[in-house]
Amino acid sequence: MPPPIPEQLTKYEKIEALVKGFKLSTLTYKRIMHLLDAEMNNGLTKHTHHVADIKMFPTFVRSLPDGTETGSFLALDLGGTNFRVLLVKIDELDVDIQSKTYLIPQRIMLGTGQQLFDHIADCIGKFINEHDLKGQKLPLGFTFSFPCRQEGLAKARLSKWTKGFRCEGVVGEDICQLLHEALKRRTNTDVEIVAIVNDAVGTLMSAAHGDRACEIGLILGTGCNACYMETLDNVGLWDTDNKDKAHPNQVIINTEWGAFGDNGCLDFVRTEYDRELDTYSINPGKQIMEKMISGMYMGEIVRLTLERLTSEGLVFMGADRDSLLFERGKFYTKYVSEIESDHDEFFRNTKQVLEELGIDNFTTEDCKIIKYVCTLVSARSAFLAAAGLATLINRLKKPEMTIAVDGSLYRFHPRFHNLMSLKIKELVHNGLKFKLSLSHDGSGKGAALVAAVAMRLRSLKV
Repeated sequence: MPPPIPEQLTKYEKIEALVKGFKLSTLTYKRIMHLLDAEMNNGLTKHTHHVADIKMFPTFVRSLPDGTETGSFLALDLGGTNFRVLLVKIDELDVDIQSKTYLIPQRIMLGTGQQLFDHIADCIGKFINEHDLKGQKLPLGFTFSFPCRQEGLAKARLSKWTKGFRCEGVVGEDICQLLHEALKRRTNTDVEIVAIVNDAVGTLMSAAHGDRACEIGLILGTGCNACYMETLDNVGLWDTDNKDKAHPNQVIINTEWGAFGDNGCLDFVRTEYDRELDTYSINPGKQIMEKMISGMYMGEIVRLTLERLTSEGLVFMGADRDSLLFERGKFYTKYVSEIESDHDEFFRNTKQVLEELGIDNFTTEDCKIIKYVCTLVSARSAFLAAAGLATLINRLKKPEMTIAVDGSLYRFHPRFHNLMSLKIKELVHNGLKFKLSLSHDGSGKGAALVAAVAMRLRSLKV
């Protein structure tokens, strides 16, 4: 049970006591960065990798696009309840994309691996027929946005499911092999899976196609993850036999930093609402940093905070307990963005959200309080993401750098970009300049570019 609030406090002192855990000092963010950096080193080092929460997986993507890539490529983007199949035509710096989105029903998300990959293969087959691609040999770049251990550019074993997926028989298996077998079973098309990447790598590749200073990719959407280009000498996990002359001395590292804090090192900044959210999630004790940042969880943290304020009689006096505010998962993260887009005393968006939740007895003061809670929760989220990026910028020590960012949280939240920029500026070493750049279609275009770069490098070896 959370501790009781002293009776003698005023209403606003009581509210402050219940939300103060979201307000972290710059010193605290610097402490988080120090812990994150140490965990990243553990992930990169051979003898500590197995105990590290942040796995720092080498992706086998060794080169960024150089602008000479050409050809037609398929891309597959799987990272949530929908997936996309894309036809990407690259002619040096010109890129033409045609795509179609397909739904993954809940029963398949929670079914077997074979059901999942058969469903994906069926949709790829339909897409190929619709675009008259039959008979062509098509290289495919596969964006698979779940934690994987890469064993090659086109070989990756699933470490664990996240984001609501629990397909059995997939953890520990080679994802490309499963897709390849499903394509053979369900279609008679000539598709070669040449690269598997996650959405962070796709985001980095897509932006780097037009910006040579891009070295970091960040996803701020349903989940949260980052990747960056690391020198091979710093990657203890890298097999030195894998060095070859066709590639530069570097590799993109998929941090999987959403798992930061799984060992308890972030407990000193977690609130009662973070702990409750974690307890009732489908993966308790896992993805602790992601649960404090990403779009899958932000709305629920706001809801739990408002539920506590309501139970203390500080907001929504006489609110109906049947309203959706008291139901887990019903306060969507998009509500946070909508509420924070209110810029006058009329609170149009906030009122609409409250009506959707079935709350009709609210005052203007209630609207102010709900907006205040949203601003605190989303600012903490943006500042934690900023602390992560500042850690990477400080590691890379490049005087100027572009960070490619994608994801619904970053795209649609009205303040996220500015909050992150200000906090990064505060946390990076003197003299290091950066810019945050929205990456366009990283998980589609980026996956195709990884495939295109792979084909270009393959041709150099011949």
